[in-house]
Amino acid sequence: MRVTLMAAAALAIGAPAAAQDFTTGPVFEGFGPVADIPDADFAIPEDASFHVAFDVARPAEEGKLNRGFESAARLINMHARARVEPMENRAAVLVHGAAVFDLLSDAAWAARDRGDANPSAEAVQDMIDQGVRFIVCGQSAAGQGVAKSELLPGVELALSAMTAHALLQQQGYTVNPF
Repeated sequence: MRVTLMAAAALAIGAPAAAQDFTTGPVFEGFGPVADIPDADFAIPEDASFHVAFDVARPAEEGKLNRGFESAARLINMHARARVEPMENRAAVLVHGAAVFDLLSDAAWAARDRGDANPSAEAVQDMIDQGVRFIVCGQSAAGQGVAKSELLPGVELALSAMTAHALLQQQGYTVNPF
């Protein structure tokens, strides 16, 4: 009995707070969920500007939006909610390795017997329309047998991901470690 009471007390003291609700928007509805943090102590300066590069090499889980792509959407949604002007929320998604397939057009996707439609295509197009850059490593594309003509409209092809990262860093982009 004594052990049970002590265990219950320890669990109660160490119990986490209620889980926060994650919702999408205001920029991307339906993807890029974030939680509002009204009591944050680490303030975002009024003149803050974010230039963030996301390195994505891992392909999406079958039938889902690529998680690395969604991270860029989360950056935009969370900072828009925190009142950072949309044009100060710049994101570039550098894609290499097998993740290049997640940027195929629906026709190229279907031609590779992956299904009827690329599950990442609609979200990628929404993100491109909002100014998010998607840059494909040319070395990975060549290695995977992917031609520029097979990529979604608006996707950029670089010589390499290494080259693109170096150039973006010179332009003030930081690499997101998540």
